Amino acid sequence: MWKVGIPFLLAVLLDQISKVIVRMHMEQFDSFDVLGGFFRITYVLNPGIAFGIKVKNPVVFTILSILACIGIIIYLIRNWQEDIKIKISLALILGGAVGNLIDRILFGEVVDFLDFGINHIRWPVFNIADSSVVIGMIMLFICAFFLSDKDNKETTESQ
Repeated sequence: MWKVGIPFLLAVLLDQISKVIVRMHMEQFDSFDVLGGFFRITYVLNPGIAFGIKVKNPVVFTILSILACIGIIIYLIRNWQEDIKIKISLALILGGAVGNLIDRILFGEVVDFLDFGINHIRWPVFNIADSSVVIGMIMLFICAFFLSDKDNKETTESQ
């Protein structure tokens, strides 16, 4: 259980702690360079979803996000013997979703602050929760499409 709980808790705690620090020490749209112009901390509030994608009805999106989190939790409980790599990837997705849900429920919008780009070509500003979801999805994709059933069985048996 702790193998799944640690990535989940790390995702939520790192996300929320970083957002509190940004809220406490910056004003919206403040920005400072960390690695030249390539990486900046830029404080923006995002009423939409990951990477600034707009949603028409944020309340419906929040409800759907809660339902998705419940679905992941149910899946993890029912499939506890699943491969540890799949469980960790789902824990990261869940941790990221919960991190952003906390913001949506408490503030109605999400704090984003990780800002990457070169010159005037910038990636949409994002946060640690978004990163956790993306990393979890990449891991899940790799598990689903590139690991053989034999790899999955060996990992499950070694737990």
